[in-house]
Amino acid sequence: MSIATSGLHHVTAIAGNPQRNADFYLKTLGLRMVKTTVNFDDPGTYHLYYGDESGRPGSLMTFFPFDGAPSGRQGTGQATTTAFSVPEHSIGWWKQHLESVGVDAGRVHNRDGEDALTFRDPDGLGLSLVAHPQGDPRAPWDNGVVPAEHGIRGLHSVTLSVTQEEATAGMLDGLGLRLVSEEGNRFRFAAGDGGPGAFADVLVTPGAPQGMVAAGTVHHVAWRAPDQQTQANWRQELVGSGVNVTSILDRQYFRSIYFREPGGTLLEIASDDPGFTADEPLLELGRALKLPPWLEPSREQIEAALPSLNLPSENNPETMSA
Repeated sequence: MSIATSGLHHVTAIAGNPQRNADFYLKTLGLRMVKTTVNFDDPGTYHLYYGDESGRPGSLMTFFPFDGAPSGRQGTGQATTTAFSVPEHSIGWWKQHLESVGVDAGRVHNRDGEDALTFRDPDGLGLSLVAHPQGDPRAPWDNGVVPAEHGIRGLHSVTLSVTQEEATAGMLDGLGLRLVSEEGNRFRFAAGDGGPGAFADVLVTPGAPQGMVAAGTVHHVAWRAPDQQTQANWRQELVGSGVNVTSILDRQYFRSIYFREPGGTLLEIASDDPGFTADEPLLELGRALKLPPWLEPSREQIEAALPSLNLPSENNPETMSA
């Protein structure tokens, strides 16, 4: 294809209790709540966006939290690990920090020259903190909870678990990712110039069970398109190559198209524009429930159906509004 992504836009997962989810990603991982809204396809459920100061593409982890949702099963046909990028000197600090709040971080391991720390969030979602030896120039969210020198810089990579790699590799190649390393049953692909935020690892596990999407699993992985016109052109190319692609959907802060790669993982191409300041100022991101114009007439009913959620009343997430 003539169009190629520059890297990851966001990863969206399913969670259980929304307050527990917010507490972990704001207070334990030190991310910013950049948008509090609802699942546009199911407005009785929150859609919570975490990221850096402005929610730049490539920094975003988002959740649909269903209070009381059953646990899913991680397996083939889905993204099984979401990795965040941290400074090279910070892995030891993060191990100590996670263990101090009761998170089992395991041991530090090295792969592709990168130190990594793997753990799970309160719903069992597979996460990793990875230190790239060439560093990561992106700025962290400086919130006073995690020291800025150790703060998460954004997404590092996703791991797609499949039963065989050929067809998935072909799809990634069509998105502009190239194979850059291979270690046993793990194949690393890179978008653009490579580096943190531009990696996808394909893990081949033929005997593993099929994944089941519910709490503690990834719903979809989104790749970047620089603008909406490029996205529309990309959709035409995908349709022309026989891929079953959705229409372009308005997600208020970006536009989206969805399709599955042959291994089963749901993928999205999301536009970089218009961004999260489309409906609230930068300094106030994430503090109030925002609804798109077509749901605003139902605000009263939507708010009544949503579970209570204490949000930061200022930039320090230790200060939560009642």
